[in-house]
Amino acid sequence: MRLRSCEWALIAFFSYVAIVSLFLPFTTARRFSTFAIDASVFVVCTGLAALERRRPQRLFRIVRDWLPIALALVAYREMNWFASAHGTHALERQWIVWDRSLLHARGMQGLLEAAGWLGPAFLELCYLLVYGVGPFVVGILYGYHRSELVDRVLLIYLVGTLLAYALFPYFPSDPPRTVFEGMDLPRVVTPLRRLNLAIVGGYGIHSSVFPSAHVSSAFSAAWGLLFLFREKRRVGWAMLIYALSVAVATVYGRYHYAVDAIAGFVISMAPLCLAAVLVRRGRRTRQC
Repeated sequence: MRLRSCEWALIAFFSYVAIVSLFLPFTTARRFSTFAIDASVFVVCTGLAALERRRPQRLFRIVRDWLPIALALVAYREMNWFASAHGTHALERQWIVWDRSLLHARGMQGLLEAAGWLGPAFLELCYLLVYGVGPFVVGILYGYHRSELVDRVLLIYLVGTLLAYALFPYFPSDPPRTVFEGMDLPRVVTPLRRLNLAIVGGYGIHSSVFPSAHVSSAFSAAWGLLFLFREKRRVGWAMLIYALSVAVATVYGRYHYAVDAIAGFVISMAPLCLAAVLVRRGRRTRQC
């Protein structure tokens, strides 16, 4: 019943959430739910591993390739349980000063809107596509017939994503578009922006915006592809450019503060180092 690395990462995260719930003002039912989810993830992962070992069919391998993407969504939704009232917005009032300097004094907003709707539409599209980064990573590896890389690349992606989620309970905060309603917003409103606002308004979580998991996950996916899918480096470089665009989009669209995006990038340094370690280990294995 050998578990994959990305499966261990998910089990570790859900275990962490269950343990943290013991020290927060959760109801007994909610604490039970966190432990139930953790146990369920462990049972499902070990069960699939056992089935694949006893009956090595392609179906079980494919399910294990895609299941971590679904579990990452479960992890995201679970973090909404950590939402709490934080009416003073002390953190946000500090962060907005830097944003206004960047957007207005330094001309970031004017530069992005210089070509009319093209720049804002591109950034909103980048922000929208973040939800598909995980499936894209698995799909691109399938497309190039390198499914054996799925576990390691997903590990890099998940480490960056889950580390951001893990910090949400310690930095309760709301996005600038809601704390400072009607202020510093993009002057160009595209249909893509309306769609993004509908998604984050109806399906987003409200526990924290720091750090930006959008940014950390996009950069982590780029590191995974660049380091581990080396024969198609152009895919990794394209993902890195995309990650930079996502970072800009989060600030310009007022989904995040600039400090959130910077923190997301800093967090992605952990999976970057992990990717480098995996590459070195692979080289040593081949030499032996």
